[in-house]
Amino acid sequence: MAKTRATTAALALILGLGLSHAFAQTTTEAPATTTAPAAIDPATIPDYGIGQMDAKVKIVEYLSFTCPHCADFHAEVYPQLKADYIDTGKVRLEYHEVYFDRYGLWAAMMARCGGEMRYMGITDMIYDQQKEWAASDDPNAVVENLKKIGRTAGMDDKTLDACMKDAPMAEALVKHFETNMAADKVEGTPTFIINGTKHTNMPYDQLKAVIDAELAK
Repeated sequence: MAKTRATTAALALILGLGLSHAFAQTTTEAPATTTAPAAIDPATIPDYGIGQMDAKVKIVEYLSFTCPHCADFHAEVYPQLKADYIDTGKVRLEYHEVYFDRYGLWAAMMARCGGEMRYMGITDMIYDQQKEWAASDDPNAVVENLKKIGRTAGMDDKTLDACMKDAPMAEALVKHFETNMAADKVEGTPTFIINGTKHTNMPYDQLKAVIDAELAK
């Protein structure tokens, strides 16, 4: 029951006030009767990442796009991790998105709009510009800020609007996130699952020590 309430509350935030103006209908005529969009199986939602699939060390990062500590990790630790371990084929890093607020989910929906090919690049921009796009108290301004990032990544407004209005996808993403969080007993972000063992946020030297220990096994 708690899980259902959490999903309902999250969807109310996602599809409610924040998008009501940005994606408002422009006509006052009664809408035509349409078939409700088909639900999406949360099990089909992909978790994107970077690095060789057969790398000896797999790191799952639980992250929120509105989490300042996640942005700090992305700016300060990730470049070293990528250069030393990901680009050399030793580590695969996989992102598991966490949605503690509607802005974080909207950012994820926009990032996923470009598919796997654009996802990591869009993620870079989301974190690099986090203080700018997420700073407004106006949800409609946040939507527009996210769309600016999407345009920079090569997507047009029609594509972005369709992605960010996709209610079945929003519901599936929330359920997918809840399933992942419950399975790994994650309570905050960033959290790292390194070859199956959970770790909290850490500086690069500590992360390096954990990775090196796994590589030595």
